[in-house]
Amino acid sequence: MQHDPTQAMHFIVIILAFYAFIILLGLTAVIIPSWFICKKAGFSPWLAFLNLVFPVGGLIMLYVLAFADWKVLPALPAYWPPPPYPPQPPYPQQPPFPPQG
Repeated sequence: MQHDPTQAMHFIVIILAFYAFIILLGLTAVIIPSWFICKKAGFSPWLAFLNLVFPVGGLIMLYVLAFADWKVLPALPAYWPPPPYPPQPPYPQQPPFPPQG
């Protein structure tokens, strides 16, 4: 029983295409959330591509986001007093008592 080398090459190409698709899917699953996190934190979203540089790129980005000052406005503390109510319109004038007649 002889094996056809072209058939083996087709099988290898299919396996490599499958691996490339899985790697692309995994990178997409990491880069898209990183992009939005960087953008919401006020940093350049291009930092998300640190995940592509080397395996610890995502770890470096995580430390940058954790310990840097974010360039967004902080949330208002819960203990601030509520804003004053709008002024009430004046009460209508009461007719004089006893009625003049």
